[in-house]
Amino acid sequence: MKINITSKNFTVRDDLKDTITSKLVKLGKYFSDEVEADVTVSLERGRQKIETTIAANGMFFRAEDETQDPQDLYNSMDRIADKLAGQISKYKTKLTNRHQENKSIRFEDIPDYTAETAEEDDTIEIARRKRFDLLPMTEEEAVLQMELVGHSFFVFLNMDTDSVSVVYKRKGGTYGLLEPSL
Repeated sequence: MKINITSKNFTVRDDLKDTITSKLVKLGKYFSDEVEADVTVSLERGRQKIETTIAANGMFFRAEDETQDPQDLYNSMDRIADKLAGQISKYKTKLTNRHQENKSIRFEDIPDYTAETAEEDDTIEIARRKRFDLLPMTEEEAVLQMELVGHSFFVFLNMDTDSVSVVYKRKGGTYGLLEPSL
């Protein structure tokens, strides 16, 4: 596994880089060598935050943790590694149940997912379906529409890119934009 460590408003010390690398190398046995793990360590409003994303064959495993104490970043990485291991285990179980083959993940090394260790129910229930017209608009108009309807996201036809996009509200009051790529 390739590990990319970046930082925002924060200088990552070598011992923290070593801790991050050692935790992710342990998860690396589950993946092929081409899989990349992106780690971002940031400092925002006095809080240190670690975000980790592993991209494997179109699937994304993501975990984040934040703390007020800079020394607790090492414990944050432990919690992130545990969350990622749980997600990987759950994904393995779902894939093997569907009899799908996935060559970028080495299933023999991943522990089996059991309902006893699950934090949430595995069943996915679509409680409501909603159809709507895609309206062409700018990103700014989409944010305004989202705020008007009181939702945390809004799907629209982006006039600039002529594709379906999603704006969403992020933690901290900022906005995000999801743009598909084929």
